[in-house]
Amino acid sequence: MVSSGRRGIDGYSHPASPGGRMKVGTVLAGQADSAIPRLKRRLRQSACAFVFSSVALVALGPTSPALAQMTAAQPTAAQTSPQPSAAQPAGLAGGLVTRQTDPNAKMLVTADQLVYDNTRNEVIADGNVQIYYDGAVLEARRVVYDRNANRLRAEGGVRLKDKDGTVIAADNLDLSQDFSNGFVNSLRIDSPQDMHFVASRADRENGDTTILTSGAYTPCEPCKENPQKPPMWQVKAAKIIHKEKEQTIYFEDARLEFLGIPIAWAPYLEAPDPTVKRKSGFLIPQFVNTSEIGFGATIPYFWNIAPNMDVTFSPLIVSKQGVLMDAEFRHRLETGTYSIRAAGIDQMDRDAFNGQPGDRDQRGVLETHGRFNINENWYWGWDGWLMSDQTFLQDYNLISATTREVTSQIYLVGQGDRSYFDLRAMYFTGLTSYDVEAQQPVIHPVLDYSKTLGDSVFGGQLSYDVNFTSLTRDEIDLRATSAAYAPLVPELYDGPTNQCDLTRVAAAGANLRDACLMRGMVGSYSRLSGVVDWRRTFIDQAGQTWTPFFNMQLDVASVQAQTEDEPWLGTGGDTQLVRAMPAVGLEYRYPFIAVQSWGTQTIQPIAQVIVRPDETHIGQLPNEDAQSLIFDDTNLFEINKYSGYDRVEGGGRANVGIQYTANFNDGGQINALFGQSYQLFGTNSYANYDMANTGAESGLEDDASDYVARLYYQPTDNFSLVNRFRFDNTDWSVERYEVEGRAVINKKLTVSALYGLYTAQPLLGYYEEREGILGTGTLKLNDNWSLQAAARYNLNLDEIDFTLFGISYIDECFGIALSYRSDYTESGNRQRVDTVLLTFTLKTLGEAGFSTNVGSNSSSN
Repeated sequence: MVSSGRRGIDGYSHPASPGGRMKVGTVLAGQADSAIPRLKRRLRQSACAFVFSSVALVALGPTSPALAQMTAAQPTAAQTSPQPSAAQPAGLAGGLVTRQTDPNAKMLVTADQLVYDNTRNEVIADGNVQIYYDGAVLEARRVVYDRNANRLRAEGGVRLKDKDGTVIAADNLDLSQDFSNGFVNSLRIDSPQDMHFVASRADRENGDTTILTSGAYTPCEPCKENPQKPPMWQVKAAKIIHKEKEQTIYFEDARLEFLGIPIAWAPYLEAPDPTVKRKSGFLIPQFVNTSEIGFGATIPYFWNIAPNMDVTFSPLIVSKQGVLMDAEFRHRLETGTYSIRAAGIDQMDRDAFNGQPGDRDQRGVLETHGRFNINENWYWGWDGWLMSDQTFLQDYNLISATTREVTSQIYLVGQGDRSYFDLRAMYFTGLTSYDVEAQQPVIHPVLDYSKTLGDSVFGGQLSYDVNFTSLTRDEIDLRATSAAYAPLVPELYDGPTNQCDLTRVAAAGANLRDACLMRGMVGSYSRLSGVVDWRRTFIDQAGQTWTPFFNMQLDVASVQAQTEDEPWLGTGGDTQLVRAMPAVGLEYRYPFIAVQSWGTQTIQPIAQVIVRPDETHIGQLPNEDAQSLIFDDTNLFEINKYSGYDRVEGGGRANVGIQYTANFNDGGQINALFGQSYQLFGTNSYANYDMANTGAESGLEDDASDYVARLYYQPTDNFSLVNRFRFDNTDWSVERYEVEGRAVINKKLTVSALYGLYTAQPLLGYYEEREGILGTGTLKLNDNWSLQAAARYNLNLDEIDFTLFGISYIDECFGIALSYRSDYTESGNRQRVDTVLLTFTLKTLGEAGFSTNVGSNSSSN
């Protein structure tokens, strides 16, 4: 029987909804009021079936937890099934996420007619059916729940949007009450994770198996202008079978289509379902080709041992050398993770590496990493590398081509609001053919600790740093210089790294100390250093700022030098040294500010005076961490311009300069700095060289230093230009010059360029002037396509020694990149290596790549 009355789900009349849509309930004509509670119970029970059958359809999976929750909240005599958990993994389609429901949620059913047929024992919602529950919306032309057969049918434009945003569309569906069996015709599923399934028919069997007939899967969004247009890529299959208990999707007679064109076929494929983040199986293959190893490919296999443990097997088969076995084990524990990787090969053709470190039968690597949290402020970890030879990783493409060194270490790190602690032991391994492993230092350990006090001390800020370094080296590391023996240079060093050969130096009659500098001592060296810094700033009524400061560095060192070190260190045997360097000073600044209609201008003279004693033990303390010294605008006003603790600046010094800043109303800025440093009294540390000649030809070795300057110009956010200069203090010749610019044009083209000019520094091993230009650019053709290019031109050699060209495409589901790189390797000669790299990415499936060396030629250095 049918009721045409407009009543709510509670059985009482309600006004019409806006737009003429009615909230329609049912009550049988002529029934007494006593029938209403029974009817309400049946309607709610049936309506629950409507909604949650549909929610289950989203998953095409097991009984919906929401149904169990609702029936538990609305108990009936017919309820006999146990209540499942409140959250169960869903199946192939909408079950891409776990469905969480609210047991207290209210249900709303709207339809043109809502019918309870006593004769057939059916509940029917007919005409513009909409059922709302806990964020889910089911729409259909007609929904029928057959209580006798325990089946639900939805017909005509069935559409369900689940709480998580998953959208299901179908012509019709037919499911049993427990959803263990049924079918859906013309199914389409769109998830919020951009995963899309279509099928002519979907069948549900045995409560855990869903079969999509003539199905397809893609993460690509359909074309808005032409929805019938094939997606960028998709996988089509005669059958797509989802077994929920196995959490696996099987593809039968599968083919990969690109823009509707089949490009690959497989009779059988399997993959983890979208709800699985980790599952055993094969990964996307990788390919490689080089002249030494030939053409090769690897198809990695991922073994998911446990939710927190896995192994990846990546055997690489190469045409010239055979099979390289490669496996990585990973394990996540409660406080951190660790991994162990092992790779090795018995080479078939070792002669392909003739004259190189790879000229051996067995080659391999053992690698491990780990990091564990102690608490929110502290963690510890390690990195370990053990290799048969230093070029193995590069030869077999097991590491980035730009990596030149790996570090084995164990460390402990802590960080607070105003403090930092770092303790580690390190062992360095070079990855190029010219690295001499015995010349690498072994550090055991190095400790850094710094802290800034939160409370003021005498009205100022107090901070302190502590460093402890202990290292050993098995072989002396020497570099040739040509200051006094330029005609003999070819006889003094080998290779592009200018390593000094002591036997050739002696044969040439050269003085060791003059002919070679020492980058690293042989023997052992330990040093404990502490630095305390205090400063306070006063501003007087005229706007002048006065900053008095105090700085103190104390060093205690032990040196176990060998006879090879003696010409450079001037000590023999064991030596213990103590050095103290107190410094007091005052910094003065006086900003003059002018406000203009276009912005503000500031001219600020800066003067700094430092008083301290002479540096002691120059040349007796090894210099291992302070060899990099570049005098420019960035360290003009530093108390100590050395880069590490092994050297300290001594004697009285004044640093002076003037700074100009213009800030424009539209956000642009101009900044300029010009200054010079003066040795006022005492020994000039930069004129007294150590084992590495640090300070020589730095621009600070004279009492009046070279001039340094900076000019920075940024008119808009899309353009910036910075110039850095160092001029000779006598004739104003350019000793060092850098100009770097960056521009973004029309939000599509990004370009940058760097020009550098550096005069010869023979005392540091640079015999000739160095000059070059590096340019990079990226052009965004549209939202998907872009071009990349880079080149470096060596003006001294009149050649381009680095080029890079690339083109890439990326959208929401697909990416591809092709690049060509040409570079020179610093081996015994300058050998050019040209590499082509192709990578493509299919969203949700993975990334594959291919690299090959396309040829090489060499030119003399």
